[in-house]
Amino acid sequence: MGRENLYERIGGAAGLQKLVDTFYDIVENDPDGEILNVLHLRGHGVAHSRIEQFNFLSGFLGGPQLYIEKYGHSNVREMHQHVQIGPEERDAWLLCMSRAIEKIGIEPEAAKILMKHFRRVADLIEAEHRERTGRTAVSYEEAQGAAPMRGLASR
Repeated sequence: MGRENLYERIGGAAGLQKLVDTFYDIVENDPDGEILNVLHLRGHGVAHSRIEQFNFLSGFLGGPQLYIEKYGHSNVREMHQHVQIGPEERDAWLLCMSRAIEKIGIEPEAAKILMKHFRRVADLIEAEHRERTGRTAVSYEEAQGAAPMRGLASR
């Protein structure tokens, strides 16, 4: 398999779109996603989030840097600064994403790696809101423990 990045391992743009759509279908229609749906309805809405999560995850997983091209940054703290994210919201997000990954049939090793990276970022976002320290932005590299996202190998 070589050194495919996660974007390629999940099927590129088509696989990522399927993941994002399945995730937000769970958020909108499943009791486990209710807390997240409410947060989205207070903000820009789920339709907006579907687009921007696709754009962000594309670059995050090693594909085209769509979010950076559009907004000039990939600062996950800045993206979520308007949202109060505590342990309950973090855990709901991780549960819904885990279910979406399972539902679309991402192979187990890639699923494990995805969830490891998602958990790290979710913990960082939750900690930022909890601590309110005003620390500097989290970059892709910081979120991944200094592993550059553009070349993130699926290991």
